[in-house]
Amino acid sequence: MPQSQPEAEPADSFDDLRDLYQEVILDRGRKPRHGKRLDDFDVTAKGDNPMCGDRVQVWVKFAGDGRIAHTGFDARGCAISVASADLMAETVEGRDKTDTRALFAAFREMARTGVCPQCGPALAEPMERLAPLSGVHDYPSRVKCATLPWHALIAALDGTREATSAEGEP
Repeated sequence: MPQSQPEAEPADSFDDLRDLYQEVILDRGRKPRHGKRLDDFDVTAKGDNPMCGDRVQVWVKFAGDGRIAHTGFDARGCAISVASADLMAETVEGRDKTDTRALFAAFREMARTGVCPQCGPALAEPMERLAPLSGVHDYPSRVKCATLPWHALIAALDGTREATSAEGEP
């Protein structure tokens, strides 16, 4: 009787997933889907990472119920920063300010550690969208790249209009 092929090692699956995530980051970094200034917006803020030169500006338009209707951005910097801004813009649409802050807290934890132990069912779908950025935890200096657009978004929501990646990051 012929021997069956051994099942793929978990490391192989991990490498495949890591390759897929890297492809997503490169694609979103090169061709962001939400990388545009909104003509009609309610709030905006700029983010700056003075250590590496990444810069981002975020524009947000709210729906009548206070939820985020549209988010656009202009980002200059590394693929991680641009991809993070693009995935963020896509993921926050339809969320209110409180949900957006909770999502940022979960994303920040994932960026720092690679996991999100406190992500319950309510955050499962958005965190799956953001999962391609989970590998930045292996490169601590890149956590700031991934979180910069989020800091700018929160600054816009808070009305402070400016943020730096140094805020709250290692």
